[in-house]
Amino acid sequence: MDQTLSVRLPADMKKRLLAISRAEGKPVSDLVRDIIRKELNILEFRRLRDAAIPYAEARGIYTDEDVYKLIS
Repeated sequence: MDQTLSVRLPADMKKRLLAISRAEGKPVSDLVRDIIRKELNILEFRRLRDAAIPYAEARGIYTDEDVYKLIS
């Protein structure tokens, strides 16, 4: 079930949201949900990456190239 969350925004941020909402033809609430969803995904990814780094480094994996070598 959807929940309501009230958030205080600076006036300039609200103006930007309203402008983007009009330009995209999307309700502000949909736009805010999309923005929050994307940011949560980024934050969760970073948390998981940070947790995995010590395990990778312990196995000599330091760069993207190291990963590609292992999976190629």
